[in-house]
Amino acid sequence: MPILPIDSGRYGSKEMRAIFDDEQRLQYQLDFEAAVAKVQAGIGMVPKDAAQAIAKAASSGRVTLARVAELESKSEHDTAALVEAISEQVPAGAKPWVHYGLTSNDVVDTSTCMQMRDAFSIIESKVAGLGLSLSKRAVEFRDVPAVGRTHGQHASIISFGLKFAVWASEMARHVERIEEGKKRFLLCKTRGVVGTGSLMGDRALQVEKQIASDLGLWPVDAATQVIPRERYAEMQFLMALIGSTLDKIAVEIRNLQRTEIGEVAEPFRKGQMGSSAVPVKRNPIKSERVSSLAKMLKSLVSVSMDNIPLWHERDLSNSANERFTLPMAAILLDEMLGAMTKVIDELNVNRDRVASNLDMTKGQIYAEFVLEALVKKGVARFDAYRDIQRVAFSALESGAQFAGAVSADSSIAKHLSKKEIDAIFKAENHLAASGKIVDGVAKLVEQKCRR
Repeated sequence: MPILPIDSGRYGSKEMRAIFDDEQRLQYQLDFEAAVAKVQAGIGMVPKDAAQAIAKAASSGRVTLARVAELESKSEHDTAALVEAISEQVPAGAKPWVHYGLTSNDVVDTSTCMQMRDAFSIIESKVAGLGLSLSKRAVEFRDVPAVGRTHGQHASIISFGLKFAVWASEMARHVERIEEGKKRFLLCKTRGVVGTGSLMGDRALQVEKQIASDLGLWPVDAATQVIPRERYAEMQFLMALIGSTLDKIAVEIRNLQRTEIGEVAEPFRKGQMGSSAVPVKRNPIKSERVSSLAKMLKSLVSVSMDNIPLWHERDLSNSANERFTLPMAAILLDEMLGAMTKVIDELNVNRDRVASNLDMTKGQIYAEFVLEALVKKGVARFDAYRDIQRVAFSALESGAQFAGAVSADSSIAKHLSKKEIDAIFKAENHLAASGKIVDGVAKLVEQKCRR
């Protein structure tokens, strides 16, 4: 019976959860032991028949979680129990060569990196897919003028598509970060007790390089008994960074879905209920879930940073918490990516509300452009600024349209013709470089995210 939501299947895809299943974790470790024996046999370090026996035991299904747990209950050492369980399944002549030249964390750290190799394959694919979805929406709304808000206030005109373009570009950069980071944190280590290569001698690095290549990993530059934990911290931070972008998107969607703004709405399927008490509610629950999980995801970075300083060549103060931090981060991020992709793909954009919100302040959102026009006519900036502010505040009090107030004010109108004023108060005239920005992002996303 699952005791935590993350164990119950509530969060994360089936594929992601399977990577961190106990049975699968054991298989990663068995695959590592087999890969090491194979490479060692290839250079004559261990007998070939021994390596074949180890590989056969690793893939046979006879080394079970139950047996490893039984042995661990006596030894109180999980890796020693694994090695003993493998040894039980090979002939006498192969037993000395099981786990040859390795230490516990060669197995633990490399198998963890094998898990994260597969986890990042899923994450990268979903980040790229979300980037493409966001880019598509950016192009769709490329030429739609909307309110740009700063400090929660109407500030100026923005292309509605530019919102999506900003997010799409971040997804493209996250794909880039994952690709660049792999060689730093998806690592293989086979260097023994204190990182010298120990029993494998001067051939240790040759062995490690080949094993890393076979497993789709990178050999570590230098290590103690453990892979340096700043490498794990980078993985944790990268996942939190992606999660923070998702949170940023979620917060904007939640705000834009507020009744008072109403520019977007999350998909709401037939039969869905927004509230147990209020039948009319359509809450942005997926975006809220993303924001909620982002808090947890970001908190795990602190733990990973605390794991960096260890005593001498290693201690166990990182070990127990790492059984939680990386699997939790990968599963939570997978859930967040799935939720946000669904939101973006099916997001309802209310174009009428986008347009009506532009007129909410009765034209005062165009103040920046009135100021620009006056400056271009040779009016001193702060003289023009004060005149516009005076007219705007007066119009706000009286409820007058700002365009009419500007036309009626002699200090301003003497510099601007009616045709010029009319042009100022057309939203589509103020998208500036938005179209080029969106097009540039669409090109970037195609380059980084299309696989």
